[in-house]
Amino acid sequence: MIAMTRTAFVWILTGALAFAQQTATAPGPWAPFSFLLGEWIGEGGGGPGQGSGSFSFAVDLQEKILVRKNRAEYPATKERPAYSHSDLMIIYPQPGGNRLRGIYFDNEGHVIDYAVEPSQDRNSVQFRSEASASNPGFRLTYKRTGPDTLALTFEIAPPGKPDGFATYIEATARRAGPAGGSTSPAPAPDRR
Repeated sequence: MIAMTRTAFVWILTGALAFAQQTATAPGPWAPFSFLLGEWIGEGGGGPGQGSGSFSFAVDLQEKILVRKNRAEYPATKERPAYSHSDLMIIYPQPGGNRLRGIYFDNEGHVIDYAVEPSQDRNSVQFRSEASASNPGFRLTYKRTGPDTLALTFEIAPPGKPDGFATYIEATARRAGPAGGSTSPAPAPDRR
């Protein structure tokens, strides 16, 4: 009886571990994004000022797309009133190819088309727009810094200078909800 109970316990534990490993890795083309899946709380600053906010990455449409939703809050300064920034990005496999693309929309009316490049080591993802003589270029990079932390950088290159990127926003984020890492919620940010 004890041997049967131990055997059952081992099988249950093995099944639970296998399930946990499956849920921590995104399917198909989304595997390099596993470290980003879930809900995040971030803080950072740059061109728009010091701000805080949250974002999420989730696989959607029966694993055909990856959706990123973002919201940032910027407090009032002497120069401007408080404001909120919201955006949505849909990441998808390029039809007929093995490349990934992203399309970005925000509440300020910007639309940015990105080429998406996960790193070989699956610890970073870069979104880069095409720069032209008349339009700026944009580069957004997420880099894992720990099991439940990451750094992000948003850079802008002036029109006509496709490699002239300058940092516009630098931020850090910590996991706030379940996904590819820990399932314990992060504490709420201090909003004093």
